[in-house]
Amino acid sequence: MRQTMLWASMLALAVGQGPAMADGLPGSFPGVTIDAKLIGGQQYEPLYGRIAAWEKATGAKVNIVSKKNYFDLDKEFKSDIASGTISWCVGSNHTSFAPGYPDLYTDLTPLLPKEELDKFVPANLKASTIDGKLLMLPRAQFDVSALYYQKSLYTDDARRKAFKDKYGYELAPPKTFKEFGDQAIFFSSPPNFYGTEFAGKEEAINGRFYELLVAEGGQYIDDAGKPAFNSAAGERALQWFVDLYKAKAVPAGTTNYLWDDLGQGFASGTIALDLDWPGWATFFNDPKSSKVAGNVGVIVQPMGSSGKRSGWSGAHGFSVTESCTHKDAAASLVWWLTNEDSQKVEAANGSLPTRTAVWDWDIQQANGNAYKTEVLTAFQEAAKNAFPVPPIAEWIDISNAVYPEWQAAVLGDKTVKQALADADAKAIKVLQDAGKM
Repeated sequence: MRQTMLWASMLALAVGQGPAMADGLPGSFPGVTIDAKLIGGQQYEPLYGRIAAWEKATGAKVNIVSKKNYFDLDKEFKSDIASGTISWCVGSNHTSFAPGYPDLYTDLTPLLPKEELDKFVPANLKASTIDGKLLMLPRAQFDVSALYYQKSLYTDDARRKAFKDKYGYELAPPKTFKEFGDQAIFFSSPPNFYGTEFAGKEEAINGRFYELLVAEGGQYIDDAGKPAFNSAAGERALQWFVDLYKAKAVPAGTTNYLWDDLGQGFASGTIALDLDWPGWATFFNDPKSSKVAGNVGVIVQPMGSSGKRSGWSGAHGFSVTESCTHKDAAASLVWWLTNEDSQKVEAANGSLPTRTAVWDWDIQQANGNAYKTEVLTAFQEAAKNAFPVPPIAEWIDISNAVYPEWQAAVLGDKTVKQALADADAKAIKVLQDAGKM
């Protein structure tokens, strides 16, 4: 990891010496201080290291008020909204959470040059636009999951024979969730080695359930705006998690896991298969941070029984509050953190760019690097299957209400049918309270 961060820091310094600036940007704002609430984590530090260059270029200062994981940031944002204490200007945002803050952030369209906005991948800008307002600029963190795996598990002849004798088909990286589950159970040897892992709380498990539901042919919210996951497809999706836990194919503490736990778990060498985000790609293959470096394969995400692949996706970004006194300076900072130089820094660590030119640059960097090429190929294919969360402001509220039901099913405290029925009732209550039903 230290090697990766050093490389990224050197890249950040290099691009900082000749920054890619748009007409009129970054601007001059001497004496202005921008308070910011940002997503935290080691993978974001190379990007935040570029803030000092923006301060030098503009004469402004950035005061980072909070730096937390996004689930905790979401709670903080909603507390600020409820108490009316929004004194900060720039916040991290995400397309899955943004609909829940309809009045918190301002439209960035009049604050930034059109020619700059035109440089983003149109689909990413579209996902960042709510009710006709561009509420965030997407950073180099377009997220859709692909499947990481330990390559050596598939090369042992005795293991291959044992697998075929048990399951009746050849052992190869899984193409379907059925194969994924079979292999996760087969590879597991608890408590020292597990077939897979999954984030087991908050929106994380609800999002994974959602994408398996879609892969199984189901809907989370139907065309009439009503919960629709209590279905045969929903039963198949939830049962997948339950079966893995029951077979001890995942760590016992998985219902307490979030994303950082999964990344560290796969890098520890104790996990066979990991459905995970692109931002971990470099970390997993760096011997300074990962015991599986040099042994990592990456393929497109599996298909469900419907023939559809999972593909829950979204994009991270930065927003400017409606109450911000210095919106021009705040918009400049948001632009800086998402401009080409910043996205190159992030793409170097494996993130998927949201600017068209950086995609081209990233592909060029992969020339001669077999692992980087494999990663880009897998995630470009994975992105073809991407779909956002249901377009409702209550997505996170529903997630918070229902995820204990998914946990209860996984832990065996409720049957799959009971958990789905109880989650359905909770989701309906959230929508009724919001005046949607």
